[in-house]
Amino acid sequence: MMPVLIFSAALGEMHRPEKGEDPALQHQFRGHKDAVTSIDFSPDNKQLATSSLDAFLMVWNFKPRSRALRFVGHTEGATSVQFSPSGQLVASASQDKTVRLWVPTMKGGSTVLKAHTAAVRSVNFSSDSHCLVTASDDKSIKVWAVHRQHFLFSLTQHTNWVRCAKFSPDGRLIASCSDDKTVKIWDKTNKLCINTFTDHEGYANFVDFNPTGTCVAAAGSDNTVKLWDIRINKLLQHYQVHSGGVNCLSFHPSNNYLITASNDNTVKVLDLLEGRLLYTLHGHQGRVLAVTFSRGGEQFASGGRDAQVLVWKTNFDAFNSTEIFKKQLKRIYPDAPPHVTDIYPRSPHLHIAETHTVEINPRLEVADTQSSEPCVVDVGTSLSSSPRPKATRKWNGLPAYQDGRADIQQCPASPPPPVSAWQEEKKDPVGISAVVSNTLEHIVEQLDILTQTVSILEQRLSLTEEKLKECLVNQQRITFQGRPAE
Repeated sequence: MMPVLIFSAALGEMHRPEKGEDPALQHQFRGHKDAVTSIDFSPDNKQLATSSLDAFLMVWNFKPRSRALRFVGHTEGATSVQFSPSGQLVASASQDKTVRLWVPTMKGGSTVLKAHTAAVRSVNFSSDSHCLVTASDDKSIKVWAVHRQHFLFSLTQHTNWVRCAKFSPDGRLIASCSDDKTVKIWDKTNKLCINTFTDHEGYANFVDFNPTGTCVAAAGSDNTVKLWDIRINKLLQHYQVHSGGVNCLSFHPSNNYLITASNDNTVKVLDLLEGRLLYTLHGHQGRVLAVTFSRGGEQFASGGRDAQVLVWKTNFDAFNSTEIFKKQLKRIYPDAPPHVTDIYPRSPHLHIAETHTVEINPRLEVADTQSSEPCVVDVGTSLSSSPRPKATRKWNGLPAYQDGRADIQQCPASPPPPVSAWQEEKKDPVGISAVVSNTLEHIVEQLDILTQTVSILEQRLSLTEEKLKECLVNQQRITFQGRPAE
């Protein structure tokens, strides 16, 4: 029987019964008028920032019925967005050759950083929020001091457009990828390129460090995902699971999973420990251009050519009761212990999509998945005085926004009155009963886990008693053997 999705048009949310294993669609945001190019969760996980080729940034609030903020300032398509680790700033990049630093509040306000001579492709904060690195079609990487809003230096060894640049978790290294078919690792302090990974098949659209900073992953235009160990300069894993170019990727904070976004209209979840494809997620009606995990990994979001943003609950990093029971049995009857260093293959390993991957398409589970657009408040330069966004070039093969200003949705003067629980139950008794049923199922699952845990503890006590009996018998034998000798 197919799982049921409970949809609330008023909140623009979807809730799926807890399974503890498969990703589930939670939110669907609509407000952009063109392709969504980049996504980032706020550090407190209460907001989501997105950039789009419609030249606007938007900050969405997860709190029900709260207003979304639209930031106006860029004159051409916005290509990248990121919250600072402190959460006090949002950085954006644009085809208008500028980088902007925004205050993500109703008062808004932004500072323009100008140094690039071509479209800027990506922005990324260092972990201490002190520095910002940007990548541009002018073939350069630039590093900025955030607090002084001052340009520091450029890295200029790429020979073609630089599509992405990222700081390592400790801020000492920078990884970049370019249309010159190379991925470069830079020493920030010495401003030197310390390593270059060359891929003759295609160029990388996106690059990022894993959470420990020991590996870099690249999303390839040749439909591949590749991981290199930067300590031994060796290709570790090579995934060929998409049927279109890979545009973006993101590591789970546990370092065990990787999600990817592709031109084949899907998001895929890879298990890095086992080196296999876990899930294929559908839902976008066009190329998926951006994907990212939340800071804690409980959620991830995707955006694409269809101008919508989907937010998913992770679920696959939580064990179900069967897996917990198996792991407990392994502790009682352990197999040969694996090598600690065998997290990744020792040599380049090609992973091809297999037929047993789990396909998830929320659109097949509910007839109407269209959520109402949230109320939007414009922040920054007034629309009447701001230049119209222009379409002068393409971004990742997509035309830039050409329709000028986006339509502004008028906000109601006051929020609608709250609905009492009795009224809600009277209006939709089926939905309430489904929620209660799901809660009861969750409680039953927890009781099953407790029962299995108690059973395991009893087995351990039995084993301990048997061991003690053996020790006592052996001790008595030793004592009896010693007495005749005396």
